[in-house]
Amino acid sequence: MSPYSWFAAERIARLLPEARWRGVFAGALFKANDRSSWGLDERRDAGIADCDARAAEHGLGPIRWPDPWPTVDLLVARAMAFCARADAAAASGDALMRAYGLAAMRLAFLEGVDLGERDAVLEAGRRVGIDEQLLGAALTDEEIKHATRALTAEAVAAGVFGVPSVLVGEQLFWGDDRLLDAAHAHREASATRRTF
Repeated sequence: MSPYSWFAAERIARLLPEARWRGVFAGALFKANDRSSWGLDERRDAGIADCDARAAEHGLGPIRWPDPWPTVDLLVARAMAFCARADAAAASGDALMRAYGLAAMRLAFLEGVDLGERDAVLEAGRRVGIDEQLLGAALTDEEIKHATRALTAEAVAAGVFGVPSVLVGEQLFWGDDRLLDAAHAHREASATRRTF
């Protein structure tokens, strides 16, 4: 749902390759923090202009905004929880989640597809080789629903109030414009660790 998350996702492998991706239901995250998307209020035009400029700056544009936008991200959040479970079962780190997340965000912001639609969520899965029947079943699976709620609750407990957010130790960096700061903080923290 967040173009800023897309900007960070496209750059994080280069800037902070050690980062571990976690999917959250942004709508629930906003609700838990008594916030709403700027896409729903008077900040919309300025926000869209800012995103269009950032996309161009990062060489990612032009953005094709989904209609409607913002969209409901519940199904795509469940798909991310499914990917996390598949990654854990395969001991593959977060490879599937990264691939799926990028495919979904590119589908939304480069092709203008509404990720609130089940078919769009399944299409993102097809693009990274996820079996459509497995992913489709996961979208209504009670364990996946619980995992989505648990991941979102974990983010709220860590102080996350918006996406994208990067947590380095106890320090929270919110926004794609803080990605460089997060990478710097990670390098500093790593440099102070010693192994004997």
